[in-house]
Amino acid sequence: MKKFFRTFVLMMVGIGVIMFISACTGEEDEGNQESAEGETEQVLNLIRQGQIPTMDSSLATDEISFQFLGATMEGLYRLDENAKPIEAIATGHEISDDGMQWTFSLREDAEWSNGDPVTAEDFVYAWRRAVDPATGSEYGPYMMQGVIKNAEEISNGEKDVEELGVTAKDDHTLVVELAKPVPYFESLMTFGTFLPLNKEFVEEQGDGYAQSANNLLYNGPFVLENWESTSDSWNLAKNDNYWDAEEVELEELTYRVVKDAQTAVDLYESGEVDRAQLTSDLVDQYSTHDDYSTRSKPVLYYLKMNQTRNEALANENIREAISRAFDKEALANEILNDGSIAANALVPQDFAPLPEGMDVEGEEFRDVNGDLVKYDVEKAQEYWEKGLEELGKDSIELEFLGGDTETSMVMHEFLVNQLESNLDGLDLTLKQVPGEQKLELDANMDYDITLSGWGPDYLDPYSFLGLFETGGPYNKMGYSNEEYDQLLAEAQNELATPGKEAERYQNFIEAEKILFEDAAIAPVYQEYVSLLVSEKVQGVIANPIGPTYEYKWAEVTE
Repeated sequence: MKKFFRTFVLMMVGIGVIMFISACTGEEDEGNQESAEGETEQVLNLIRQGQIPTMDSSLATDEISFQFLGATMEGLYRLDENAKPIEAIATGHEISDDGMQWTFSLREDAEWSNGDPVTAEDFVYAWRRAVDPATGSEYGPYMMQGVIKNAEEISNGEKDVEELGVTAKDDHTLVVELAKPVPYFESLMTFGTFLPLNKEFVEEQGDGYAQSANNLLYNGPFVLENWESTSDSWNLAKNDNYWDAEEVELEELTYRVVKDAQTAVDLYESGEVDRAQLTSDLVDQYSTHDDYSTRSKPVLYYLKMNQTRNEALANENIREAISRAFDKEALANEILNDGSIAANALVPQDFAPLPEGMDVEGEEFRDVNGDLVKYDVEKAQEYWEKGLEELGKDSIELEFLGGDTETSMVMHEFLVNQLESNLDGLDLTLKQVPGEQKLELDANMDYDITLSGWGPDYLDPYSFLGLFETGGPYNKMGYSNEEYDQLLAEAQNELATPGKEAERYQNFIEAEKILFEDAAIAPVYQEYVSLLVSEKVQGVIANPIGPTYEYKWAEVTE
């Protein structure tokens, strides 16, 4: 998610194995006592670090908003415990031979929380609204341009919104025309921007829509209660109108905003909440706790090296040296200390399983390409000397752009110290600025080196590799390679048609190799999360995209 991961970077730098969250043993949870009938009360008590910014699916851009949209709403598909799209409002789909048209069959028993049926028109209205310039959506154009037919032209004001390639053939048949074949389109259909909306209700609410729980309709497993846009606490309650309500065990989830990690742990230890995320200073204290667990996230942090602002970084050998000259294991284990691991490539571990038909060893993308650049001071110094000789210099001055939070300062100071210590003649000036200014400087390419992070919006290697295409909106470092661009162009066009999945992934594999042959970026770490989770909490799914947690199949056990 674009803005979520920007925000996360500002928190952490300036903030998988897909798994069911569970633990071995734990203390009695006061919030989950047995009911009078002897059955375990199906209530989870949880915390968030911030308020819900919006419950308008057209305007949502952050992790918290998508979490509660995912709990209360349902699109065509949901992700299961293996991160596979499974039937939700759609009962199935057909794809044209050229991959350009998708026809979805919708279930007839899906209802909104006011009793209205969920129809194909609800999807048509929501998608048009999200891409309409008048709405001011950030994610509508971002997710639909180059995917849905005419989305880009509509976003640019060149075509009417009614020309978007989505139509309701009848109440329970949705037809989508694509701008080009999109192999990960089914995965996209689990994302919050593509949720349906009840047109009559939304327009009846006017400017008040999504400002409180009373100004919302729901078609998912839960409904939101006691919430307004400024609320510091709220609840989710089981939605009895949900078509699959029999599968939902939880009756209620309570939430309160707690920003301090120690306070969250104290609430966990007292049994007032069922889960607490640990910061690095708390991991050592609780790593042997019976309820301690970790999980991976497909979030990758890397050094961007601007090849246009300083001639030194236009030199490949200098970039090769920098990419090998810092101890990323020490950064992950000693500074972050939250389970995060050193990263030696771009596409994360536990993210992209290989399609059938590939003549390679391994089960996922990372198994094939392995480590592409590792910490190696000796090699770093060899590249450094070559680069200095080519530049005709014996020293180089560069600026390292960083954020001004406590965490970012420690991390950036470590990286600067490592690079200066291991590369003789390198003089780095650490420029620490507030988060919004850092983003602005990055966007304007007014930096030499900076630490950046990215997480995917859909389950496909292109979500990462597409960042570095020539002229791409997130390249912002002057990198360009014609062969790299051509491999990705083929992967997103002629190889994107059904039946060519293996060839398409082979292009991705070759493209990632080229990225590191050019020393375009220097990977630093892949994010992990450390948690305390009550043993009573079972069946919660941690998603790699969209809502961080899925509670549809969760339950409280004795």
